[in-house]
Amino acid sequence: MTDVRDASHEAAILFMEEHEGASLITTDEVLVEYLTYFAAARTDLRREAAAVAANLLENPAVRVFPQSRESFLAGHSLYVERPDKRYSLVDCISMQTMRAEGISDVLTNDRHFEQEGFRALFR
Repeated sequence: MTDVRDASHEAAILFMEEHEGASLITTDEVLVEYLTYFAAARTDLRREAAAVAANLLENPAVRVFPQSRESFLAGHSLYVERPDKRYSLVDCISMQTMRAEGISDVLTNDRHFEQEGFRALFR
């Protein structure tokens, strides 16, 4: 939502409009990655990113799984199991969280999720 130059920006906006009120699931690690992306951005974008993260954390329709030793170890395990892939640790944590929660659809255009059997909704 924050970076209008992102290839999936319009798809994300459209998805949000079509699924208003739907519940979402994410992880602390995804929010860390999101904020890290904007760390060196212009001040206004950095502030907007911080506000988006705060809104997600406060939104009752969004469940944010906390970062934990267990989430790290689960993600690390998948990371180690897939040396032939270019999965980030955050992606591995997300995939393991999705598996644990029985989630198959993911709001991404990242083909890595499809390689693991998930349905990437922005591809």
